[in-house]
Amino acid sequence: MPTQTSSEAPSQDAIRAANTLISRHIRRTPLLNLPHGAFGIENPISLKLEFLQHAGSFKSRGAFYSLLSQQVPAAGVTAASGGNHGAAVAYAARMLGHRARIFVPEISSPSKIAKIREFGAEAVVGGARYDDAQAACDAYAAASGALKIHPFGAWATMTGQATTALEWQEQLAREELPPLDVALVAVGGGGLIGGMGCWWRGHTRLVGVEPEGSCALHAALEAGHPVDVGVDSIAADSLGARNVGDKVFAAARIGIGEVMLVSDEAIRAAQKLLWSEFRIAAEPGGATALAALLSGRYRPAPEAHVGVLVCGANVDPATLAA
Repeated sequence: MPTQTSSEAPSQDAIRAANTLISRHIRRTPLLNLPHGAFGIENPISLKLEFLQHAGSFKSRGAFYSLLSQQVPAAGVTAASGGNHGAAVAYAARMLGHRARIFVPEISSPSKIAKIREFGAEAVVGGARYDDAQAACDAYAAASGALKIHPFGAWATMTGQATTALEWQEQLAREELPPLDVALVAVGGGGLIGGMGCWWRGHTRLVGVEPEGSCALHAALEAGHPVDVGVDSIAADSLGARNVGDKVFAAARIGIGEVMLVSDEAIRAAQKLLWSEFRIAAEPGGATALAALLSGRYRPAPEAHVGVLVCGANVDPATLAA
C-alpha cells in the first residue's frame, strides 16, 4: 500500500489505497442528482448524502483509516471532538475491538455525547470549548500512551476523508453523468475539504463554506498563515475549530479554490429546506454548504455541474422540530 510520511500531503495513490483499506468498513453513501431548476437554480446539482455514513458523518472515513493504518496500543485510542469526530472514533474503535476515550467540550450537544457513549466509548467533558477538550486529550494521550486521532490536523485523517471525493467522482462516472465543475463543502477544522482538495487537485473547483461566526480557514487564507479566530455560530459544535493548523493550511493551497462565509440564518434556512423537501434531518454543519447556494452567496457559472456535500446528521430531533 502506498504510504506517506507525517510531513507530506496525501497523494492520489495514497487516497486510492486508503479507499481500498476502509471500503468494507464504511458505507458508499448515495447521490441525489437534481435536474436544472432545483431550488430555483438553473444548474444541475449533485447532493452527496454523506450524512448517511456510519455514526452520522464523513468523519468515520478518517477514523477507520487512522485506526487501520497505524498500530493501536493496548491503551486504545483517544480524541477530542465537538461530537461528530468523537462518535466516529468511538464507532470505529468498537468495530475494530479497541478501547476509546473521547474528550468533548461543554458546548457539545447532549445528543452527540449520548451517541459517543452509545458506541461504547468513555465520554469526558474536558472544558468549555474545543481547545480545552483538545488539551485534556493531549494530556491523557501523553500519560496513557493511547493513540490520539486528531479530527482534522493529521494526514491520516485527511487521507481517509479524501475518499469522499474519490467515491463521488466514481459514482458520477458510473451513472454516466459529467464530473463536477464545482463542489461546495462545509469547513470546520478543514480536514474534509483539505483531503478532498488533495484528491481533485484543482480539476474540480472546491469552495469551502464557513459560518460567519466560525471561519478559521477563511481567516488563515486572508492572513497567509493559520490564525486563531473566535467561535460563535449555530454550527459551532461541528464547525467550531479555532485554528486550522499547518497541515490543513498546506492542503488548502493544493486544491481549494475559495472559501466563503454564510450567516446562521442562511444555515437554518438550508436545514429547513432539506427537511421540508427531502425529509433530510441535517445538523447545522451538515446544511452549511447548501446555505451558500440557496442564499445566493455562491452563484455558479451557467451550466456548471454543482456538487453539494451534506455532511452531518447528528442533530437533536427536538432542536430540528423547533
